[in-house]
Amino acid sequence: MSASLCGDAYVLALVPREAITALSWQADQPVSAAPDWARHLPRAWPDAERLLVLDPGLTVFGAGEGGRTASLLQRTGRLSFELAWAEDFAGVRINLERLGEALGQPNAAAEQIADLDRRLTALDARAQARGAVPGVVYLSASGGSAGAGTYVDAAIRAAGARNVAAANGVTGWGRADPELALTLEADIVLTSYVEDGYAGLLSRATRHAAYRRLLDQADRVDIASGDWPCAGPRLIHAAEAIADALDAWAAAHGGEGA
Repeated sequence: MSASLCGDAYVLALVPREAITALSWQADQPVSAAPDWARHLPRAWPDAERLLVLDPGLTVFGAGEGGRTASLLQRTGRLSFELAWAEDFAGVRINLERLGEALGQPNAAAEQIADLDRRLTALDARAQARGAVPGVVYLSASGGSAGAGTYVDAAIRAAGARNVAAANGVTGWGRADPELALTLEADIVLTSYVEDGYAGLLSRATRHAAYRRLLDQADRVDIASGDWPCAGPRLIHAAEAIADALDAWAAAHGGEGA
């Protein structure tokens, strides 16, 4: 059972369908990439009372989400596993391997890691064939971006592009900065959670003129939010979607990127 959106992705990658007791409370929402059959499973929160009722063999928590609940489960003899924080594909490999061991599914984890490595190699070959290195910037619904050291940056680089935000000195998860947004020049603008995320007061990127300049750009690509709610097994899907956008841009424009 998974009690987090990030945990859902790992559980779905490693656990046979018939062995999944429940997924997180977000599994039936637009931000999830769970298949249709999984969206009808019972829902789990990182709440001890709820988890005890569901009584799974192993509860998977997202990074930093186990805490007191995991301790309470342990005192009742229930097993739990907490994912490590990850911001790159190396972290995905580590989580797959560790969870595979905890589940008694090391072969399934090894297969997932081998598939990940094959697909990363294929992305590198596509980048070499493309030649040009377009400039790409990521813009969240809140107006923030993703700089160096983030899993979005890892996906952009794996696809064969240059992260414009990182090149402009942004490290980590950048906060909304209209002045920076006005200066960013990119060949492709990546968005996520704009169309399939949560609408709210923080969704300023859809309203502020500084961000509309980027959002209205012709070469804008929206990455399915379910592919990267964290650095999980589906991060490679996001990288491949970015690579598709890079191929289309190169075919249309050619030459060097911004």
